[in-house]
Amino acid sequence: MNESVIKAGIIGSGFAARFHFDALKRVFSTKVEVVGAYSRNPEKLQQFTSERNIQAFQQVEELIDACDVLHVCTPPVTHEPLVLAILQKHKHAIVEKPFTGYFGDGSSDFNGDTFPRQTGLDHTLESLRRMLDAEKSSNGRIMYAENWVYAPAIQKEREVLEKTGGQILWMHGEQSHSGSHSLAYGEWRLSGGGSMIGKGSHPIAAAIYLKHVEGRTRNGAPIRPKTVSARTHAITRMDTYDDKGHLQTHYKDIEDLAMVHIVFEDNTVANLFASELVLGGVKNRLEVNANNHRTVCNIAPNDAMQAYTPNESYFKDVYVVEKTETKQGWSNISPDEGWFNGYQHEMDAFYRTAAFGAPIESNSSLAADVIATIYAGYVSAAQKGTEVAITTL
Repeated sequence: MNESVIKAGIIGSGFAARFHFDALKRVFSTKVEVVGAYSRNPEKLQQFTSERNIQAFQQVEELIDACDVLHVCTPPVTHEPLVLAILQKHKHAIVEKPFTGYFGDGSSDFNGDTFPRQTGLDHTLESLRRMLDAEKSSNGRIMYAENWVYAPAIQKEREVLEKTGGQILWMHGEQSHSGSHSLAYGEWRLSGGGSMIGKGSHPIAAAIYLKHVEGRTRNGAPIRPKTVSARTHAITRMDTYDDKGHLQTHYKDIEDLAMVHIVFEDNTVANLFASELVLGGVKNRLEVNANNHRTVCNIAPNDAMQAYTPNESYFKDVYVVEKTETKQGWSNISPDEGWFNGYQHEMDAFYRTAAFGAPIESNSSLAADVIATIYAGYVSAAQKGTEVAITTL
């Protein structure tokens, strides 16, 4: 494309749309003009666009026509049709996670606890094939908005692997916190699953990405995930759960704890965890154990800044860190949470691709591997942890 100004459009008006817009203000590789936004909710759209002095589009097709790059910041059930429409117009699609998935059969009595997990996997693989095929037929590209890939700690590990030729032997990582406040997150038909996809998609993506990097460096081709064994649990939905009011408990038919064991094509492994059952803020961590080094990537929390207050009222107007229950006592304040999480880095990288054709680190192949792994994981969990083959596309 290599134009002087890249025109961007945002589809959505919620949390993801807000942090995408904020991250775009810190893109320095090229000039970006946020043309406008579209949302199915007229009231939220008007509020979102008026606060940012951008145009509110009444039809998504008009926004796609007006832009070079579209940010898909909508519920995951809408991702596939939007991505197909964007690619058909030969535009780039920046797609939030989860990339795609299975959101039920459309019936009013659909229950995420009881549907056949193989049905979910088959449906998801079909969706992935349609999206990847559409990209092959388009001048546009899919850019998977997995911020962990672009978190500075993960990108530094990429550099270590590329410069040392290290072989990753095993990894373990986690994303957990006290639960999502979104009511939509608690229903499978809206979210496509619980902790494994909602939280686990981050460490799963980072682990698979680093094996992609290792494979390209050592052998010229990414090392893909081969099998997965998983267990899921719904702890806060148990009759015996003693609710003290600190964890979110509105979940209807999703899991709140997931454990995933991935075996890669070279028989190295990763153990990854995700849950809604951890107090004290978000836990974002990946440890890499290689044949020539060991790296601990503490995305959050980290000790870049620590602060103490005897009374949280003093910090009433101070943002401390995501998902913390209290500001009293010692806190690991994140001086720039978006920077540590990789939000502006991913946007800057994506717009280098749009402007100059730079390679995409978080590409459609990574997105497909992540989602195929997760839904194979759900099949495994339904079988009490049986090892399940992962279909890579």
